[in-house]
Amino acid sequence: MNTRPEDVIVEDVVDEAGVDAAVVLDDKQAAVLRTWIVPAIIGSANFMQTMNASSINNALPAMAEAFHVDALRLNLAITSYMLAAAVFLPISGWLADRFGARRIFLIAIALFALTSAACGFVNSLPQLIFFRLLQGCAGAMMGPVGRLVLLRSTPKKELVSALSVLTMPALLGPVLGPVLGGAIITFISWRWIFFLNLPVALAGLYLVRRFVPEVREQGVPPIDWRGIALTGISLAALIFGFENLGRDVLPPLAVGGLFAAGFSALGLYWLHAKRTPNAVIDLGVFRIPTFQASVVGGAFFRLMPGSMAFLLAMLLQIGFGMSAFAAGLMTFISGIGSLVMRVTAARVLRRFGFRTVLLVNGVICAVTFAIYSLFTPSTPHWVIMAALAIGGFFRSLQFTSLNGMAYADLEQSQMSRGTTTSSIGQQFMQSVSIGAAATLLHFIMSSRGHDKLQWDDVTPVFTLLAAGTLISLWWFVRLPKDAGDEMNNRAAPARAS
Repeated sequence: MNTRPEDVIVEDVVDEAGVDAAVVLDDKQAAVLRTWIVPAIIGSANFMQTMNASSINNALPAMAEAFHVDALRLNLAITSYMLAAAVFLPISGWLADRFGARRIFLIAIALFALTSAACGFVNSLPQLIFFRLLQGCAGAMMGPVGRLVLLRSTPKKELVSALSVLTMPALLGPVLGPVLGGAIITFISWRWIFFLNLPVALAGLYLVRRFVPEVREQGVPPIDWRGIALTGISLAALIFGFENLGRDVLPPLAVGGLFAAGFSALGLYWLHAKRTPNAVIDLGVFRIPTFQASVVGGAFFRLMPGSMAFLLAMLLQIGFGMSAFAAGLMTFISGIGSLVMRVTAARVLRRFGFRTVLLVNGVICAVTFAIYSLFTPSTPHWVIMAALAIGGFFRSLQFTSLNGMAYADLEQSQMSRGTTTSSIGQQFMQSVSIGAAATLLHFIMSSRGHDKLQWDDVTPVFTLLAAGTLISLWWFVRLPKDAGDEMNNRAAPARAS
């Protein structure tokens, strides 16, 4: 017998609370639980990750001084996390199917909290790298597994609203991270950047156990170890290669070797997946137009927001001479714009649909990002903040549209591997976007004969990457006009025979 997503949540909450569902939850209350409470709880785990990621950059000089090493070597603290997350991402979906998504989600939160505490107590760079590797494994499970719980327990017509709420806590991380991180480093100690995750994790563990339903796939196939090994090698090599583009950390031959190894492993995985029915990454989902447009077309759009924090740090701190704390206060407004849009995104999509929003808003996002190239040291701060707020507003709508459309036409049996594939694409593009920005900066500096980064070396990169994001429109314009309308509640779903 098929179980409705609504029934899964209600039954689970009833089991935990020990009360009668008919008394406690009517249809309206159950919808609020599905589209607001559960997504916000799951999103709190993403908040830990994004706040930690946005704070640690400011802490690197202080950590280098504490460990008595060159600050450049502390880049390994970031790279090690990303490498572990990339290698472990493909296995997260299978673990959720095999042992239950909520159980794996709880384990991931607990492991992230414990490794965060361990990072706060380390006294050497090797210790930090070791615990950051473990933290990356936990982070690889939290994001896709939490999203999988939501996808399997929420009706499609409510999914866009739920996904918008899911990402709200994650948006607070980049908003609060630079400001809070700068204050902690200045007035307390860099170790508290990691300790701050502990109360969030404890609250998350209780709330997930109390309200989030358990979902598990029936008849889970054996794990694809060969596919996991090939995807892990490919992602690790490519991410490490893109991380070192334009940074002069590794010799060009070594960077080229990383790319060769990464693309070779990717090709071997493609051959492996063609003859393996239960490959860890289901390449067949790319034949679905909405999923392909979201992941492949969305990858080009992600060139812009993925590099924005890096470029703004270079422009405001190095180019304009602001402190990390002052720059964080200025970029704070971008997150406010994102949060405002999250509240209204579902209504915008219901009114215009995925295709129209992605096309029109994609152009608006590119224009707003290109406007950042007009910033100069004499630009009034309120003008910069207004531009960042407007840009954050429209980028948030594009993210909501892309994230929702990815699951519009997936069957329940495809949700696990589809979620894993989408998460891998996003993780990969995070490195590609930063690597592309760093390479462009290096090229512009070299062409102008600059030994040190100048503010006018940074500004052209905004325009170049904004132009690159317009490539995504090729996938969006090919979508049918009614793409994902069932998810946006714009058309009645077909009745089952």
